[in-house]
Amino acid sequence: MPENNNTQFSQEEIEAFHPAMKIGLLASVNPEGQPHITLFSSLMAAGEHQLCIGKFVEGISFDFFQSNPKVGWMIMSLDKDLWRGKATFTHLVKSGTEFDFYNNVPMFRYNAYFGIHTVYYFDLLSQSGKAPLPMNKVIGAAVKTMISKPFFHGGKGEPVMNHWTRALFNKLDTLKFLSYIDQDGHPAIIPVIQAQSADDRHLVFALGAFTVEIKAIPKGVSMAMFGMSLDMTDVLVRGTYHGLKNVGLFKCGVLEVDYVYNPMPPVPAQIYPPKPLEAIIEF
Repeated sequence: MPENNNTQFSQEEIEAFHPAMKIGLLASVNPEGQPHITLFSSLMAAGEHQLCIGKFVEGISFDFFQSNPKVGWMIMSLDKDLWRGKATFTHLVKSGTEFDFYNNVPMFRYNAYFGIHTVYYFDLLSQSGKAPLPMNKVIGAAVKTMISKPFFHGGKGEPVMNHWTRALFNKLDTLKFLSYIDQDGHPAIIPVIQAQSADDRHLVFALGAFTVEIKAIPKGVSMAMFGMSLDMTDVLVRGTYHGLKNVGLFKCGVLEVDYVYNPMPPVPAQIYPPKPLEAIIEF
């Protein structure tokens, strides 16, 4: 994330985060010290120095940030304005101002199955301020990625990403975001909408938008990448980042994937490595 000492939200920003129709991402750290990204449309500011999310379905990230409170976050509005930053989990409640607000938002108020039952709070550590998504650079990087990926040769290995996962990442209108653990132990989130699958084990992304931040990512770190389509279909992959490599005519970041996770309700689940089926012996 770009350096910024802004440690509070303006009233304008607090109001900008209220709409339910936005993209909110929270990056947490799992027990193995690896990054994990979760979509939270409920992510918003709870004041000048605080963020919160509302819980309506189960997911593994809730355990992650309660065990390790360091998180990264990102909000993107429908106008493609971005805010990014870092925060620390502090506590949860099952009533109160934000609880009432969430449950009066039409998305949750009129949904018999997905009412908000818990609100989680985070102290704001830093935030980037509003910045537009640089679409010209994103499009240019996507074109470079398309030209480059046929020249990528990752060697042979067991297939990791199935056809559906690869197709999602290869759609030009799929939104993609990477995360890795920064030097201070907080996960950083960087948009990499240009990322595409080069084969069934690798994702590549040419430089363009956010080049300075991408160049600063250390080679060999664990990296997660979250992909979501405009109909809210999404997938999370994770693996080892092999740094910037010459792929065809352009330099591209290369992620070797070894983990695939389906974060979508009603049952989020690990897809790869496959988990063995277990017999149900109690009912």
